[in-house]
Amino acid sequence: MTSHNGSTAPEFAPFVYRSLDGRVALVAGATRGAGRAIARDLARAGAFVYCTGRSTSARPSDYGRDETIEGTAKSIREESGHAEALVCDHLHPAMIGEVVRRIDEQHGRLDILVNDIGGEAYVSWDEKFWDTDFESGMRLVNAGLLTHLNTAHAGLPLLTRRSGGLHIEITDGTPEFNDARYRDSIYLDLTKTAVSRLAFGLGHELADSACTAVAITPGWLRSEMMLDLFDTSEQTWMRDSLDVARELPPADFAISESPHFLGRTVVALASDPEYHRFNTTALSTRELGNIYDIDDIDGSRPDSWAFVAAKEADSGVNARDYR
Repeated sequence: MTSHNGSTAPEFAPFVYRSLDGRVALVAGATRGAGRAIARDLARAGAFVYCTGRSTSARPSDYGRDETIEGTAKSIREESGHAEALVCDHLHPAMIGEVVRRIDEQHGRLDILVNDIGGEAYVSWDEKFWDTDFESGMRLVNAGLLTHLNTAHAGLPLLTRRSGGLHIEITDGTPEFNDARYRDSIYLDLTKTAVSRLAFGLGHELADSACTAVAITPGWLRSEMMLDLFDTSEQTWMRDSLDVARELPPADFAISESPHFLGRTVVALASDPEYHRFNTTALSTRELGNIYDIDDIDGSRPDSWAFVAAKEADSGVNARDYR
C-alpha cells in the first residue's frame, strides 16, 4: 500500500453495515490509545460497549494524562453509538466483579471481552534487572498482566454462558518476533509474552464452551501519548518523521499505525462467523488487515514487525516501503 503523506487527518469512515448489532462488549482499559479506539470502533459496528478504566475527571491518571473513561463513552455517544463508562481498577477483583454483575443485570450476556490494559508507561530502560527498583518494575507486571488475569477470571463465566463468545488479549509483538528477541526489560518482556500465552491457554480451556481466545498485537502505535512525546500530531506525524531537521519523532515513526487500525481489525474479527479458526493464536494487525482487507485510516496497511526485522538486516530500509 502507498502511505498517506500525513498532511491531513482523514475522518474515520463508518462501517457500511452494523455487523455487531445486538452484541455486548467489555473493553478493559478503554480510557485512551488502543482501548479507546477499540471501544469506539466496536460501537460504530453496533455493539453496546462497556468502557472501563481508572481515570476520571475527579481522579486523573497517574500517567499525567487528561483522557478519562467518561470521555471515551461520550465520544461514542456523540457518534450515535451505545456505551457506558464504568470506573474500575482492574487490580481489584471485587471492582471487576461489580462490572460483570452490572453487565449481567442489564444485558444477561457478554459476547466480546477485550483485555487492553498495558502498563508500558511504567517501563524503565537501560537498567539491569537486579539494579531496578523492584516495586516500580512490578507496577508494569501488575498493570499489564495481573489485570488481565483478574478480568478474565471475573468475565469468562458470563462470556461462556452462551456459545460463540470472543476473548481478545491485546499484546505487543508477534510470537515470531518475541521468540527471537529480548524486549530490553525483564518486566516488559515477561508481561507481553505472558499475555500472548494467556490467550493460548484460555483458547484451550474455552474450546469446550465453543468460545474463542486470541491475542492481537498492533505495531508501533500512534497513540495520544506517543504523539505528545514526539511533539507531533495526527495531522503531521509523517511529515515530521521525515523531517531531517527534527530530532523527534525518529524517522522510523513513519511505520507507525493509528489505534484505529487495531480497532478496525478487532471489529473485522468479531464480525467473522468463523473466527474460532483463530483460537489460541496471536495475530498482528497487518495479518488481520490482509485477511479481512482492512486498512488504517490513511489508506495504508503498516507492517511494523516486518520492518523492524528488515532493518536489523539492513539499516537503510525505508519505513514507507512497509506501509
